[in-house]
Amino acid sequence: MPEDSYVGNSKTAEPDWSEFESIFAKDLLPSKCDAGKTKEFFKELVPILLDYVSKNNDRSCKVVDFHHPHQLREMMDHCLEIPETPRDLEQILSDCKETLKYCVKTGHPRFFNQISSGLDVIALAGEWLTATANTNMFTYEVAPVFTLMEDILLIKMREIVGWEDGDGIFAPGGAISNLYAVHVARYRAVPDCKTSGMASVQKLAMFTSEQSHFSIKSAAAVLGIGSENVFTIKCDERGKMIPEELEDAIVQAKKLGALPFFVSATAATTVMGAFDPINDIADICQKYGIWMHVDAAWGGGVLLSGKLRQNRMHGIERADSVTWNPHKMMGATLQCSAILLKHKGLLGQCNSMCADYLFQQDKHYDLRYDTGDKAIQCGRHNDVFKLWLMWRSKGDSGFESQINQLFELSRYMLERLKERSGFELLLDEPESTNICFWYVPQNMRSMVHGQERDIKLSKVAPKIKALMMECGTTMIGYQPLGNKPNFFRMVISNPAARTHDIDFLLDEIERLGEEI
Repeated sequence: MPEDSYVGNSKTAEPDWSEFESIFAKDLLPSKCDAGKTKEFFKELVPILLDYVSKNNDRSCKVVDFHHPHQLREMMDHCLEIPETPRDLEQILSDCKETLKYCVKTGHPRFFNQISSGLDVIALAGEWLTATANTNMFTYEVAPVFTLMEDILLIKMREIVGWEDGDGIFAPGGAISNLYAVHVARYRAVPDCKTSGMASVQKLAMFTSEQSHFSIKSAAAVLGIGSENVFTIKCDERGKMIPEELEDAIVQAKKLGALPFFVSATAATTVMGAFDPINDIADICQKYGIWMHVDAAWGGGVLLSGKLRQNRMHGIERADSVTWNPHKMMGATLQCSAILLKHKGLLGQCNSMCADYLFQQDKHYDLRYDTGDKAIQCGRHNDVFKLWLMWRSKGDSGFESQINQLFELSRYMLERLKERSGFELLLDEPESTNICFWYVPQNMRSMVHGQERDIKLSKVAPKIKALMMECGTTMIGYQPLGNKPNFFRMVISNPAARTHDIDFLLDEIERLGEEI
């Protein structure tokens, strides 16, 4: 391969893959005993991946090379379709390069579009090793090292929450972790439901903040509880659940003949980054004997910061379950989510089907490490190793420093927004690194606040976002909230971002805002 095409070289010469013309996948391991061609193939593939990693961290590169779906399909028509006959490895390498060319660079320092952003190199190394090992997490016999790592990580995370014992499992994302929480809580409340179904139990009631993640209602729908039986609790102006409203809703549900069994508090809401008053909610749950879950999918990383956790997470040790997504604030690569439970044994009792073709009880090792029978899934991806490797590379102190840095950067942005004309904050002092704001173009600043202004203002963020994507220079999300018109939602979760990236984003919004 020419030196020009390797990472770090400014030249743009195309790689020469002609030696792979008429060489096919059947010529690689395991089809052929000779590993030579396989090694040569990987020697060409790895530079493609490393080049992409390099571009993710190069501010002179676009965040996205945007094209509308019909345009992108036309541009990639030569490689999108699945062929009847195999393509040679020259084409396969080209396909890999072409695919990455049009991907959004979510590790770019100026990508602020999602809560999950950044590209941790150690986590990436962990993903590569995980794919190489290609094993299932359901039994110790096929994943001995990884099941031990999962156990160690879950113990560590439970201790950080404040529990001495408990249970847990890594799940495919926060929505599924929340589903686990509702599922186990229902089993504890009405265990016969596992075998007899919902027809055998009284009407159930769940409670969550009106600004909580949609997955709580989704879990109710999936489990047959019904989304209409989820009571959404009013929030204050900061987006925090109002405990008095929660207690009123519980009393009302009981009067209607329902059995209140589950309350979900949110530790950093998706939009405003609000932390519900966990300790006050725990008091109410204790009073009525209700399972308290904390959805800390986004805010879980705060638990790693001594100076941040006390005011935001006070009382979390009183929870019965916690969802925590290291692929968010901690920066692990997608996906990486854990459901943590205070009560040992419930997870297995709730989910176990005792399939003797997998979970034989007369195996010659400690069966506690056969975790598959307490999972909803059978096949389960290894989301553990990358987090274990990251934690080894950073230690507790490294993660604490990383989390604190994100909050310091959000403080910097808040101060800049307050200084600049045309920017209006939804919340002056957010609790997380979510910063919600409007940009008001020059030609609207004299307008009187009211419906007409809101209608016009609601169109600003979508138009700026569209121009931003066309330019490809940066990305930030937007949405409405209740009766509030569309606003920008800045999320600072990328450890690569610096103060000058914040300045660049605000400059871009101003520049594009005056074009609309």
